Amino acid sequence: MGVITVGELKPSISGKRSFRPSSSIRHATEWPISDVSSDLTIEVGASSFALHKFPLVSRSGRIRKLLLEAKDSKVSRVNLSAVPGGAEAFELAAKFCYGINVELTVSNVATIRCVAHFLEMTEDFAEKNLEARAEAYLKEMVFPNTSNSISVLKCCESLLPLSEEISLVNRLINAIANNACKEQLTSGLLKLDHTFPAKTAQNIEPETPSDWWGKSLAVLNLDFFQRVLSAVKSKGLKQDMISKILINYAHNSLQGLVVRDPQLVKGSLLDLELQKKQRVIVEAIVGLLPTQSRKSPVPMAFLSSLLKTAIAASATTSCRSDLERRIGLQLDQAILEDILIPANSHGSNHSTLYDTDSILRIFSIFLNLDEDDDEDSHMRDESEMVYDFDSPGSPKQSSILKVSKLLDNFLAEVALDSNLMPSKFIALAELLPDHARIVSDGLYRAADIFLKVHPNIKDSERYRLCKTIDCQKLSQEACSHAAQNERLPVQMAVQVLYFEQIRLRNAMSGGHNQFFFGAINGQFPQRSSSGAGSGAISPRDNYASVRRENRELKLEVARMRMRLTDLEKDHVSMKQELVRSHPANKLFKSLAKKLSKLNALFRINGIKPIGGKASSENRFVFQKRWRHSVS
Repeated sequence: MGVITVGELKPSISGKRSFRPSSSIRHATEWPISDVSSDLTIEVGASSFALHKFPLVSRSGRIRKLLLEAKDSKVSRVNLSAVPGGAEAFELAAKFCYGINVELTVSNVATIRCVAHFLEMTEDFAEKNLEARAEAYLKEMVFPNTSNSISVLKCCESLLPLSEEISLVNRLINAIANNACKEQLTSGLLKLDHTFPAKTAQNIEPETPSDWWGKSLAVLNLDFFQRVLSAVKSKGLKQDMISKILINYAHNSLQGLVVRDPQLVKGSLLDLELQKKQRVIVEAIVGLLPTQSRKSPVPMAFLSSLLKTAIAASATTSCRSDLERRIGLQLDQAILEDILIPANSHGSNHSTLYDTDSILRIFSIFLNLDEDDDEDSHMRDESEMVYDFDSPGSPKQSSILKVSKLLDNFLAEVALDSNLMPSKFIALAELLPDHARIVSDGLYRAADIFLKVHPNIKDSERYRLCKTIDCQKLSQEACSHAAQNERLPVQMAVQVLYFEQIRLRNAMSGGHNQFFFGAINGQFPQRSSSGAGSGAISPRDNYASVRRENRELKLEVARMRMRLTDLEKDHVSMKQELVRSHPANKLFKSLAKKLSKLNALFRINGIKPIGGKASSENRFVFQKRWRHSVS
C-alpha cells in the first residue's frame, strides 16, 4: 500500500477524550489503542477492527445507514466484506475518520477514492471529507501528468468494477490521451523554432527517452491498453508513435509467453494456455495497427514477427490475412529473414519447414498492386509522371527487381526442404512476370538445388520447373554450369548451348543480330507470366519495354566485345601450346566430331548450323565450372 504518516492527533471528535497517536501501521486487531473500550467491531474479510461508532458515523454515510437500519439498537458488529482494496484500504479510511493524517500518493489515491465512495465519505456528512480530498489530489497531481495517470490506471485494475462505476477509469484514459496529444503538439511547435532545412528535418527521427510515457503502457492489462490506444488514436496521435507503443507492448507482453523447449509442452494444457494468451494478444495488437498503406510506419520486422506468432498460435484467418496484406504492401522493404515463416506443423512429422502458402499470397498481393497504382495515378503530380512504367529507373520497376531477388533467395532456402511438394515450389517460381528478372542466375541456382534434393521428381515437373528459367538471361558462368548439369532436361541443355553459340557468333561479328533478338523468341517461346504480369500490353508499357531492351542490348554488346578479346587471347595462347605439343591433331578431330553432332541437332529444328570458325572458337566456352552451385 501507499505511504501512511501518522501525525499529531487532532482534538477529539467527541470533544471528551483523545486517542494516542500511533507511529506506525499496526496489525488490524491491535489498532487503535484507546482509553475507551470499543463499541463497534468492523469485519473486512479475515480481518476485524475494534473501533468506535461516533468517529465512523460522523464521516461515513454507509456505516451510519447500517447502524440505523439494524433491528438491534445495540448492534456491535458490522460486516463489510465488499470493501474495495480489502482490509488495508478500510484501515486508511478508518484512520482518516479518527483524524489521523493520511498521506495521499499515486500508489494509493485510486484505492482511497474507491473506498471513500464505498463508505459514502462525502461532503454531505463532513466538510473536506475523504472523497473530496482524493478528488482534489487527482485533479492536481494525477490528471495533468501522463505517467502518474498510467500508474493510477494500473491500480484501478484491482478495483474493478467500482473504479469503472465512479468513472475513474474513463477520466484517466481521457487524461492520458489529452496529455499525449498536447505533448505531440508542443514538440511540433518546438521543431518549428529550429532553422533546419526541410529535407534535413524529415530525416530526423523523434527521440524516445528512457522515461517515455509510451513505455509505461506496457504495465497495463490488454483491455485497458486497447482503450488507451483507441483514445489516443481518436485524439490524433501520430501513427509512428502508435507503432512504437505497439512494438513496446508486444515485446513486453509476448516475451514471457515464449516456451524455451516446445517439445516439453507440445499438446499439453500449458501449451494450449500459452497459445490462447498469444492468440488474444496478437489479434488485439493487429486490430490496433495503423491504417494499411505502402508507406506504413510499422516496421517490416515487427509485422513478420506478428505473423509468425499468429500462425504458431492459430490466430483467426482475418488476423493472418490482415498481416499478410500489410507485409505484401511493403514487400520491397523485406529481407530474407522476414519471409522465412515457420509452418504450423500441428505435430506432423512430414510437414514443410516454412509456410509457402502464406508467402505465395504475400507475393501475389505485391504483384496485384498495379490496379491501386492506376487508381491513384490521377492524383500524382506531373513531376512524378516522368518515369516509364517498366523502365529500370522507375520506382515500381526497382521494387520489382528487389522482390525478385528476395524470391530467388527464398526459393534457394526452401529448396533444401525434402518435404516441400514440387507443385508448390513451381508455383512460386512461376509467380513473377518475365520482366521482373534481369538475370536468371538466382532462379537457376534455386532450381538446381531443388532438383538435387528431390532426385525422384517427375519428368513433367522437372520440365515445367526448368521452363521458368529464361536461358537468355543466364550469365556465361551459369550457362557453363547448365550445359554440364545432368539434372536438367535435355531440351534445356540444348537451348543453353544454342544461345551460347548465338552469343559467341554475335560477339565475333561485333554487331547486332536481328535473328537472335527477334526470331529466337518465336522459335523458342518463353512461358507466359501468370497473375499480375499477364494481359494486353499498353502502348506506354510497350515503349518502355523497347527502351529497356535497347539498353540491355548495348550492355550485352559491350560485354561480348570484352569476352571476344579474352577469347582471342586464349586462342593465341592455346594455339602456341598446341604447336609445341605435337598430338594436337587428335584433339581437333575429337572436337570436330562433337561439333558435327551438335550441328545435327540444330538441323533437326530447322536452324542453320554454326560456321566452322565460330565452332572452333566455341570450344572454350564451357570450361569454367559454376561456383555458386551445390554440385
